[in-house]
Amino acid sequence: MHNSAKVRMNRLFNHGKCLDVAIDHGIANEPDFLHGLEDIERVMHNLIDAQPDAIQVNYGQADLLQRSTRRDKPALVMRTDVGNAYNAERHREMWAVLHNPEAPILGALQMDAAAVVVNLYMIPNEPGIFRQCVENIGRLRHACDKYAMPLMIEPLVMAPAGQGAAYGSLGDVEKMVPLVRLARELGADIIKADPTEHIADFHRIVETARCPTLVRGGGKGELGAVLEKSAALMAQGASGMVYGRNVYQHANPSRVVSALMAIIHAGASGEQALAIYQQE
Repeated sequence: MHNSAKVRMNRLFNHGKCLDVAIDHGIANEPDFLHGLEDIERVMHNLIDAQPDAIQVNYGQADLLQRSTRRDKPALVMRTDVGNAYNAERHREMWAVLHNPEAPILGALQMDAAAVVVNLYMIPNEPGIFRQCVENIGRLRHACDKYAMPLMIEPLVMAPAGQGAAYGSLGDVEKMVPLVRLARELGADIIKADPTEHIADFHRIVETARCPTLVRGGGKGELGAVLEKSAALMAQGASGMVYGRNVYQHANPSRVVSALMAIIHAGASGEQALAIYQQE
């Protein structure tokens, strides 16, 4: 990695660990994802106060973070692609494209992002969207190399039909490992991966990635279970989390951030983190 890219990585990771709160769900064109994000300006203000390591948004909302005058505001991670894989029903044509294919990280550079993120979908019987994702990554990798921007790739093994829990993605480690390997082969600086169905298998994802590996949150879960799972994933070698609905759809998102930060940066157990969330 170019030294300039390491500067950006240092803004994203604190001693190699990171909590990235994703609120980029508006790009999915799916109403269910917007519950809790209706007032995006208020959500962003509260998240900046909560102080995760990073906040993940799309270009059109990045100003809400970067216009903050706080010197200690979270780093920006910018989503670069849009597609239709997250809708409740499978479409006749599945697609994934970059926002700006001619200059795919221009917005990230303009907004002083610390990293960009892109999907790598593997959907049964949908080779077209897989090819589009590989082409997207190729364009991004070229631009990231040119401008020293870290590239986060999100390899997703999707369910064969419809939308199951957590966006319809699967935690099948035997399918995940080859896709994570492909993401690394294509030049990932950071991997964002689903938790494996059996948490004890997640170390295989970390070992395959050979770069910082962040866990994708997916759908909202019961908070105690989410925190226990998060602590177990950190013990498997994860470098942190990229959580969205498991933060902003809970009653007190700021305290969820505090609980997760304790797990990620202080080695708190799930039980200890839940106590942080529940404290008066």
